[in-house]
Amino acid sequence: MNVAQINMDQLDIDLPNAKLAYTIIQSLLQANEAVSDLLVVMAHALDEDVTKAITMTGEWQKYLESKRELENTKLQIEKFTNELKRMESA
Repeated sequence: MNVAQINMDQLDIDLPNAKLAYTIIQSLLQANEAVSDLLVVMAHALDEDVTKAITMTGEWQKYLESKRELENTKLQIEKFTNELKRMESA
């Protein structure tokens, strides 16, 4: 089972650990966004031929796939955030 597919009702986690997990996730997402922004800046500094060559690599394809997966993960993070809020109010 993919971790992103876990039902929130199946989690056995207390509020402090849930908050820690949320903090870690947010930090990783911010780092990922910073890398993406850096790639945009770097792409503008490269000429067209180099940019084309880079985008034809397996590494670039892996990067694009990870970006697509991150979009699905954002939905799971939203569910996690809602569950965290529910735990805080309980």
